[in-house]
Amino acid sequence: MQARGRTVGRSGKPRLTKSRVRALIEEAIVDCYTEDEQHGAFLVMLEQRVICPFKALVVGEEVEVQGFNWDGTPQGILAICRRKGRTYRTNVTALQWTNRPPPGWEWFDAYRAWLKGGW
Repeated sequence: MQARGRTVGRSGKPRLTKSRVRALIEEAIVDCYTEDEQHGAFLVMLEQRVICPFKALVVGEEVEVQGFNWDGTPQGILAICRRKGRTYRTNVTALQWTNRPPPGWEWFDAYRAWLKGGW
């Protein structure tokens, strides 16, 4: 099934078409010249388009994602997560969805594709 640049994979989870991924990446980095600016652009997109808080899994444990940060390092954008009263930071690429992905989930797929290159 395909709708607005999305498909449903074998697992029943939504996936983006290659053309939709490319469009999101181009939207994010349109005015960027350096890799740092591109990381920053994806951070802005995540902050503006992903509705927090939401539940996610990190190494099989449920966390509540409260926001995002990037400290300027090559490790990438971090998710600020809470679990059992403690705050943790983990790379956003480590997040997995519990049931349904949060609104704006497409930006995670676009960021992962941008990191891999060849989009």
